Amino acid sequence: MMKLSRRRFLRVGTNAAVLTLLSRGARAEGYPVRPVRIIVPFAPGGQTDVTGRILAQELSEYFGTQFYVENMPGAGGTIGVGRAAQAAHDGYTALVTDISYIINASLYAKVPYDRDKDFEPVALAVTTTQVLVVTPSLPVQTVKHLVDLIKRNPSAYDYASAGVGTPGHMVGELFRLSAGLDLVHVPFNGAGPAVISTVGGHTPIAFGSPASTVAQIKDGKLRALAVASGTRVPALPDIPTMAEAGFPDIEIDVWIGVFVPAGTPGEIVALLNRTIVAVVARPNVRERLAMFGFEPSTITFAETPGRIRADSAKWAKVIHDAGIKAE
Repeated sequence: MMKLSRRRFLRVGTNAAVLTLLSRGARAEGYPVRPVRIIVPFAPGGQTDVTGRILAQELSEYFGTQFYVENMPGAGGTIGVGRAAQAAHDGYTALVTDISYIINASLYAKVPYDRDKDFEPVALAVTTTQVLVVTPSLPVQTVKHLVDLIKRNPSAYDYASAGVGTPGHMVGELFRLSAGLDLVHVPFNGAGPAVISTVGGHTPIAFGSPASTVAQIKDGKLRALAVASGTRVPALPDIPTMAEAGFPDIEIDVWIGVFVPAGTPGEIVALLNRTIVAVVARPNVRERLAMFGFEPSTITFAETPGRIRADSAKWAKVIHDAGIKAE
């Protein structure tokens, strides 16, 4: 709690200064003069889509020019990212994506983009995690109950995720390997379809973001067993972490970032970065983010390239060690 309070204090303290800088310099640059497209490479309803829509609304209100989301799901996010890589580098197309952006580059033999050359990172705007959920008809109340059930019934259960290479897939495979389970992965084209399948009992287990599961959990349509973060999620305060549930090796810290095609003018990148940092620090926006299990990221613009490199190496090793293959 001390760390979170200090983080919020620092963001609130800098918010006024950032907005002052924006008011002095942003308008003089004359950007944007027409609508800005935000590509989200997943179906509506998931963590990336929710983040993209919150950012689109806030940026539209700030600039007085429309920022709008265009969903391009498929192939674990690679289709939408590839389309974004081909867009004009004029600041009028942005990409909002999660860590699958870097995971897929290691998972697939070939992806339609170069993660190191095709994009400029603007901001790693928010962080979140994954939730282990089951359909309420499944007779389990804890993670250990679930593990025992799967072990008693080999090959009888499968789990859903938003797609191959997504955070849900990665943490699902960590769970499968760590617990030694015969558990089949069923990928969907986005978190929304994956959650719907689990709510309906077709895919009894799922790993999904708080953004895609909190409402169903509170409505009793899904049962949450654990969150894969280092600490409990404020939106689900009664749900234990995987470590608390007896599985300390299963942890995933997910950032969701904004990128633009390489070659986008530096002043536009800097302007978008300053604006995004400012808007996610606003109290009303922080409250909205918290409802979906998000927290404003503390990763600075200068730290972003290093964080992307470190996470790329981390997940490449997980993929290699676990023998995860693209399906």
